[in-house]
Amino acid sequence: MNSRKYKYLNIKGTILDNYQLQNYMERISINHEVGGKSKKNTYPIPRLKENFKFIEKTYNVLNEHIKIGIEIHSAGEWLLDNFYIIEETYKTICMEMNLKKYKKFNSLTNELYNGFARIYILACEIVAYTDNKIDDDILKLTLSSYQKRKLLSMEEIWNLWIFLEIATIENIRNICEKIYVSQMQKHKVENIIERLVEFKTPKEYKFNKVKINFKNDEYKYAFIEYMSYKLKKIGKHGLPYLEILEDLVKRTRNNSSRCNKKTTL
Repeated sequence: MNSRKYKYLNIKGTILDNYQLQNYMERISINHEVGGKSKKNTYPIPRLKENFKFIEKTYNVLNEHIKIGIEIHSAGEWLLDNFYIIEETYKTICMEMNLKKYKKFNSLTNELYNGFARIYILACEIVAYTDNKIDDDILKLTLSSYQKRKLLSMEEIWNLWIFLEIATIENIRNICEKIYVSQMQKHKVENIIERLVEFKTPKEYKFNKVKINFKNDEYKYAFIEYMSYKLKKIGKHGLPYLEILEDLVKRTRNNSSRCNKKTTL
């Protein structure tokens, strides 16, 4: 099943308190225009499979990095401890939510969400604005608030848990993207240090050379932060390289500031 043929939801939001969440759910209920059944090209399982594949890839990288001595972030440790739960959940969703079943759910006609199952959208909204912190009280609050304006069918309510799990795995995939890039940057740092700072011979190399091409500044900072940490840990021998790194960071910031000033002018 080619996932490129399918649309998917990746709703992002900030955590709302109960009062804000209640008002938000009422508001989206008013705006939701229900009409017809869900369309095939909004079926979430192809995207779910893609998400799980990336989560599994991140999990494998973390296991490899533990073996070769690269430090793991706390979010990575969480993934290592909980991967088996994610895997079991993924398999259950794939068995429970076939295309025939999905197409029976009420869909929205709103331009942004046209053809998507309403309950799928609602689940993504709940996950996005609670940061996955969902309990019985939150579910009662969100459902009762939404249904003040529009009623959900029993079939939608009964299957809400599946779509919540789908949205949660989407969220975990987003976190895994950050974990993966951070770990690969650490790998890159370790490789540079053993080649150019510790002057090891090829036979002594522990870390293979990796290619990373991420333009996001967040990922550059991950590299700089870990490189700085490793050079400080080395001690006196790493000090000259640390000074070069700090000087490079200063010059980069100065150049960035000049560019920003020219833009505002």
